[in-house]
Amino acid sequence: MIKVKTLMLSSLFGLVIAGCGGSSSSTIGVTVTGLAGSTGTSLTLLNNGANPLSIGSNGFFTFSVPVQSGAAYNVSVGTQPIGETCTVTNGYGTVGSSGAAVTNITVNCVANIASNTIVFGNLTGLPAGKQVVLANGQDTLTLTVSGAFAFPTAVPVGGAYLVSLKSQSPGLNCTTSNVAGTIPATGFITPVVVSC
Repeated sequence: MIKVKTLMLSSLFGLVIAGCGGSSSSTIGVTVTGLAGSTGTSLTLLNNGANPLSIGSNGFFTFSVPVQSGAAYNVSVGTQPIGETCTVTNGYGTVGSSGAAVTNITVNCVANIASNTIVFGNLTGLPAGKQVVLANGQDTLTLTVSGAFAFPTAVPVGGAYLVSLKSQSPGLNCTTSNVAGTIPATGFITPVVVSC
C-alpha cells in the first residue's frame, strides 16, 4: 500500500513539474522615427519574413504574433515608404527564457535626396492630326498623340517649374492642371495633366 501511494505521489509531482515547465513567448516591438506620415508614406515591416506590420506614423508598434522563448526574431523592411528609406537597428536576436518583451528595435526613416527631377505628365483626348505645344521655361514639347510625356531638361531640387499651354491646333480646347510647383528633396512631383 505504501509503495502504491509513493508511486501515485511521484506521478502527480511529475505532472506538476511538467505543467510549470511550459515555454513562454515574447512580443516583438519596434520604435519608428522619421516617417513623414503623409499620403503614400506607409512602411511595412516583417518579422522572420512574415507577419507584416503596416505603419503610417512614428511611435512604438508591436507585431501581432509573439515569438517563443529560445526562438529567433529578425525584423526587416518589407516595403519602403514613398520617397524615404528606412533602416532597422537591433533587428535580430533570440528571445530569452524569461518571456520579457523585446523593445530595443528601432527603425529610422530619412527622405531620399534627389539631385534633379524630370517634369512629366499625361495628355488625354487629343484627336488625330491635332497637336499641342507645352512649355516649361525654355523647354518646349510638341505633342501629337495622347499619352505620357516628359520635358527634356531636369529641374534641380528646390527649383520651380511652371508648365504652360503654349499653343494648340485650331478647334481644340485643352486644359491643364498640376502645372506648377517646387521640386522637393524626394524628387517626387504630381504629374502634369493635359486634357483636350
